Amino acid sequence: MNQHSGLTLAYLGDAYYELMIRKHLLDQGLSKVNDLHKKAIKYTSAKGQSTAMAVLLEKGLTETEESVYKRGRNAEATHKPKNVSLGVYHQATGFESLIGYLYLEGDLVRLEEIIKAAIVAISENDEN
Repeated sequence: MNQHSGLTLAYLGDAYYELMIRKHLLDQGLSKVNDLHKKAIKYTSAKGQSTAMAVLLEKGLTETEESVYKRGRNAEATHKPKNVSLGVYHQATGFESLIGYLYLEGDLVRLEEIIKAAIVAISENDEN
C-alpha cells in the first residue's frame, strides 16, 4: 500500500470520523439539526479528539498504530489552531491519521473499536 503522509491520512480520517459521529448521534435518537451539531462538536473538536487519543494511548495501541499516530502528530501544521494549543491540535491530527490509516487498511473491526473507545472517553470527560 502507498504510504500516505500523516496529513493525508488525517484528511481522510477526519471525514470518516465525522460521518461515524453523526451516525452515532442519530442512533442516539437526536433529530434536531442544531442539537446534532452541538453534540457533534464535542466529539469532533481538536479538544475532544485529543482527549480520546490520550485514553487510547493509555490503553495501548499496536506498534503500527502508534507509528501512524506519531506520523500524524508530528506532521508540519498547515495552520495555527484558534481555540486550542498546538499540542492538542497535533494530538488530534494524530488521532485523525490513525482513523484514516485504519480505514485505508480496511480494518473496519479495529476502526470500530477505536471509534467506540473515543466516544466513551469523550463522553466520560464531558461528564466530569
